[in-house]
Formats: sequence, structure tokens, C-alpha cells
Amino acid sequence: MNRKVTKAIFPVAGLGTRFLPATKSVPKEIMTLVDRPLIQYAIDEARAAGITEFIFVTSRGKSALEDYFDHAPDLEASLRAKGKNDLLRILENTNMDSGAIAYIRQHKAMGLGHAVSCARRLIGDEPFAVILPDDVIAAERPCLQQMVEAYQDTGGAMVAAMEVAPEQISSYGVLDVETDLGKVMKVKAMVEKPAAEKAPSNLAVIGRYILTPDVLNNMDSIGEGAGGEIQLTDAIAAEITQGRDVFGYCFDGQRYDCGSKAGYLEATVAFALAHPELKDGFADYLDNMTAVRKAAQ
Repeated sequence: MNRKVTKAIFPVAGLGTRFLPATKSVPKEIMTLVDRPLIQYAIDEARAAGITEFIFVTSRGKSALEDYFDHAPDLEASLRAKGKNDLLRILENTNMDSGAIAYIRQHKAMGLGHAVSCARRLIGDEPFAVILPDDVIAAERPCLQQMVEAYQDTGGAMVAAMEVAPEQISSYGVLDVETDLGKVMKVKAMVEKPAAEKAPSNLAVIGRYILTPDVLNNMDSIGEGAGGEIQLTDAIAAEITQGRDVFGYCFDGQRYDCGSKAGYLEATVAFALAHPELKDGFADYLDNMTAVRKAAQ
């Protein structure tokens, strides 16, 4: 039996420049997707997978994230006095117990691999998950939960994978598959942001990982990769060259790239249409908008 995964790293040090000016004073991870900030979706997914220790790799200007997960005594007292118990229950999901959450500063933007390695002292010798809040995944069973269950059988390192169009390949780490076992694939190589004509497959790595401390140790020797940054993909690929197993996992669910404006809008529509209080009225609004657009053409 492989060790249980109870720790997760959330790299949230990025500046969110694609969403300026909104992100000038508000961390991108606090931006709201329908009725919850992006970071809450990531936390909820982690909790469903059994994560109990949450490690945030932050940077200057991210204090709003710390405030979000703190208790708000005055607000809670006001809601309690007014009998708004439904809102109090919603707030409970945003609170973190003392000691359950830690914040580590990444002082210089040196890539995802470097961001993850900043948390190595808190990881110790345990397997851990990495969740990128930009990647929001709608699924009946949360993506990380699917991966944790598969990891119990495979061990090693595991990355979430999905098929992408050829014109998008150069934006991702890409898997070269040795053995296809259905949902789980044994990987023989990984390539960071290859040109479409040189990509070994159309299976791209997206923002969910289960890793071992060996991957953190690899950060010391891999050097700079694509874009002059320390790439997490390169550190995972080094596991293969050292004779350790790496697996891709094709998850069930729909992934939305909320790090882009288009992906954020697509997620907003999809989650609004799935929201029990909003879906009917919002669907009618979209139908009316579509009719107006067709009429105008």
C-alpha cells in the first residue's frame, strides 16, 4: 500500500497579468467564478481527495488570500445575530483550522518547478499533490480524488493528462506514452512546450500532480528549461531517466483554463448553467441573446 497523500501545494505567486487591471489589487485566485473564488474550487477538490495540509506558495501582494481563509468573527457574529444560518454554513467552507494552512514566499518568478520546490521543507519525505487553481475541472468525482485512488495502485509520480488540439500543444508539457493501461498510462518521456510537429503525442499535462520528494530533489540538478525557467515537467521527466515510474492519468471531467479570459468566460457560463439557483434563468437569458444575435445577422 502506497503512503496516503495528505499534503497539497498551491502555487499562487503569479501576477495574473492577463487579467489586468482587475488583478492590480486583487489576486487572480480570488476572482469569482459564479459564487466562489477560483481558489475555493481548488481547496474543495483537495479536501474531497483527503488533503488535510494546505501549502500556498505566494508572493508580494497576495495577502487577500490569507485573509480569505481566516475566520471573520465580526461577520460571523453579525450573520448569527440575524439568524442567517445558511450563510454561516457557506462561510464554514472558507475557514481553515490553525496549523492546517501554511504560506511560503517565492521571492523571484523562476517557474513552476521553482515555486513547488520552495515548499520542500514542509513536504519532508511524504508524497504530495500539486494543484494549479487556474485549471478548474468540473467532474462528478473531483479530479484529484480520481488520481489519489489510482495512485494507491501505481505509486510513483502521476500527472493529469488530456488530449489537446495540435495548435495548442506548444503551450503544454506533453507525454510520450510507453504503455496505455486505459485511464492510467506509463510514461517514457515528457517534453515541455514542444512544437506541434515534434510533439510525441497530443496528451498534455494539466494542473494536477501527485509527486514524491524525489521530484523536489531533481530541482537541484535540472537547471533552466523552456522560457529560461525551472520547469516542473523537467523535474518529473528526470524521474524516468533515473528509473522511477511516472504515470499519466486521463481524468473524467471538463477542464477550463481560467488563466485565460476566454477560458474564464467559458467556465462562468458552464458553472452558471449547472448552478441550481441560476441555471433556468441564465439559460433563458442565453437563449434570448442567441436569438437577438441571429436576428441581427
